[in-house]
Amino acid sequence: MESNYRKATGDKGMRLFIILLGLPLHLITFFLYLIHRPSSDYEKLVAKEKDTLSEDLREKWFLDYLAQEQAKNKAFQLGQSPEVLEQTARELTVDHENRLIGTQLEKKGVKPNSYIDFTADWIGRPLFFWLTSILGLIMYAYLAGRSQSFAWFVFGRLVQTVFVILGVAAFVFTILYISPLDPARNILGVESTPEQVANFNRIYGLDQPYLVQLWNALHSLFTFDLGTSFAGREDITASIVSKFPITLTIAFFSLLMAISIAIPAGIVSALRPNTYWDYTFMIVALIGLSIPSFWQGLLFILGFSIHLQWFPATYSTSNWLSLVLPIAVLGTSIAASIARMTRSSMLEVIHEDYIVTAKAKGLSERHIVTKHALKNAMIPIITVIGLLFGGMLGGAAITEKVFNISGIGSYIVDKQFIPDIPALLGGVVYIAIAISLVNLIIDILYAFYDPRIRSTMKKKG
Repeated sequence: MESNYRKATGDKGMRLFIILLGLPLHLITFFLYLIHRPSSDYEKLVAKEKDTLSEDLREKWFLDYLAQEQAKNKAFQLGQSPEVLEQTARELTVDHENRLIGTQLEKKGVKPNSYIDFTADWIGRPLFFWLTSILGLIMYAYLAGRSQSFAWFVFGRLVQTVFVILGVAAFVFTILYISPLDPARNILGVESTPEQVANFNRIYGLDQPYLVQLWNALHSLFTFDLGTSFAGREDITASIVSKFPITLTIAFFSLLMAISIAIPAGIVSALRPNTYWDYTFMIVALIGLSIPSFWQGLLFILGFSIHLQWFPATYSTSNWLSLVLPIAVLGTSIAASIARMTRSSMLEVIHEDYIVTAKAKGLSERHIVTKHALKNAMIPIITVIGLLFGGMLGGAAITEKVFNISGIGSYIVDKQFIPDIPALLGGVVYIAIAISLVNLIIDILYAFYDPRIRSTMKKKG
């Protein structure tokens, strides 16, 4: 815990936050600091040690660091000016000198007399730690979570998700509030009297000021009670829960179909550029990107449902074959994007030096592609897949309407023309949660495929 405390308080921006988290504990440590504050003047001892160092030794360190920076600048073609290189070398020299002096003083039993170092020393004592475990529980829990880089990474993303949901909900509510559409008139009809409209607005709180309505809407999110819709008095949470399984099923199988088609096609196109296979796959992908989903859906209905009578034209809960056509429509449309991204990403990777080295070692093309090229090309591919999947979880409204599927997309579209504010906010919150969770999974997959990202996570932890 001592090392975690030192690491967290090393960042000046986090120092005050850490102290506030463990404020009861810090009241005790500060009192102990006033009593047992080291009498030695650490800064004077540091200055004395610096005086013992010769200028020739400092110059030697400087020249060594300067040579290192020049070599790095040349090897990586950073294009840094001589002045910048000298400044960096000077900073590294000072840092080296401070670390050396700090080590020498520590061997002599002399430590910095700052409050942070004093507190860290006391926290490092097992007896003090356990005696203050209740007073510093929140701070200790925070430091323990921070030390677990992966857990801290996931926790940070979940906290961000909460703020994203609240921000999106507030923004959508504001847009609906200033919208010229009148829910009362749209639901009660154009022949409704002013008294009926006023009574409707009073019942649903639409006559209250903007800030009051916004607070009520956000409060419903905090309490997990989305209320009932204006039209039909439906329980919004129950409606979304009932429509989620069909949307998830279509999105999952569409993505599975797209990946199984697009990634092999993109790899073949990248490995055989400007060939018959490359032109064929990319032309098909371009067609898939160009065809509107509603038109493709109507063509599928006309061909496979009406003429061939292989599949039902509309969705039915009792017939799983009715899912084939909407899955095919969504799958082919997103497969085009994944295939093109796979091709471009693989083309960048297969010309790298380590791929050339692998070929020179005599490794088979299959081994090179699966073990080296594809794994390093997956980052942008995963990004595209995640974005497309998140969009489908938000509901493919057009496809759902074409095949008469009562999913999330068609639900939100139906409610937005009223506008049914509680139902729309419920749908928006669902979409925000779905996309945020998908982005979290994408970030985790990044760390799985790229060791550099795992290293960064550990450093931040």
